[in-house]
Amino acid sequence: MASSVGKKSQYIQSLSPGQPVDDMFLIAGANQAQSKNGPYWNLTFQDATGSVDGKIWSPKSLEYPNIEPGWMARVRGFVESYRERNQLKVDHMELLPTPGPDVDLADFMPASKIPPRELMEALEDLVTEHMKHKPWKTFCRKVLGNEEVRAKLLTAPGAKTVHHAYVGGLLEHTLGVAKACMALCDVYPDLDRQTLLAGAIFHDLGKAWELSGGLANDYTDEGRLFGHIQIGVEKLEPFLARSNRLEEGLKLHLKHLITSHHGEHEFGSPVRPKTPEAFVLHFADNMDAKLNMIDQAYDEMDKTGAAWSPYLRFLERNVFRPEPTPGQAGKQSAKPENQCLLPLKA
Repeated sequence: MASSVGKKSQYIQSLSPGQPVDDMFLIAGANQAQSKNGPYWNLTFQDATGSVDGKIWSPKSLEYPNIEPGWMARVRGFVESYRERNQLKVDHMELLPTPGPDVDLADFMPASKIPPRELMEALEDLVTEHMKHKPWKTFCRKVLGNEEVRAKLLTAPGAKTVHHAYVGGLLEHTLGVAKACMALCDVYPDLDRQTLLAGAIFHDLGKAWELSGGLANDYTDEGRLFGHIQIGVEKLEPFLARSNRLEEGLKLHLKHLITSHHGEHEFGSPVRPKTPEAFVLHFADNMDAKLNMIDQAYDEMDKTGAAWSPYLRFLERNVFRPEPTPGQAGKQSAKPENQCLLPLKA
């Protein structure tokens, strides 16, 4: 078994027939089959740019009694063309069932376009800019600076499949919601900006424990039994208990923001929003998730030049890419009629 990982330099998207390969890949699929020459392995290798099938033929295949999806592997071999598609012929493979701390998951899986550490810094900058009440600032910094919390947030996806379902997705979503909430405070100055910011930063904290992340990105036992809302409140309780200078009323309001951010009982909210800040957080959360779904649909449409997306189950509609106003910076979002804020189930 390999025990160390070098810096990745070969990516699946750039491989071409006849090219030698010597690099790390994620094993996304593995099964054994039988040919007239003996057993062989059918493999699917993955990195951040895509996936490619691979083969280990007999008798070399006998050296690998067990290969599991989710393992990392250093693959040596070459690229061949099979039915006009690339395929890796594996000459040697070193398996790494448990990736070490030197592995950057963003090299092997879909990831936020902005590095998670930069997202975290931007979130901390919001705390510095907007938290004027020292107990709020201290509380937020202690939670975000906690070693376990920070490690979880830097890799956590924002959901299993629906929105921000990639490495760094939870931080990207959290930052988007927090920035939207701060912008709305400029429009509605009577909102409690600092309590709302704390709620925005921590509304989905429990997702870092609800989901496993990694290739499987499945629900953990804790996630299935309790859900991210309850987990999030429980993870914050020790920090709240030690925040002696933070007023009890502010602690109470923060927990209401977290427990009500899904909006309605039928969409997993233990309680419905009952303060202006809770309404704002709910709609900002819903909006950021919906726009991320549309953005991902646009990315797929870019590949074909389509004006309409396929039917998007969680939005319950197709979305359209309209003609942008000349000089419009960045990606053009969908028309307002496609941005109706349906309650988000995920």
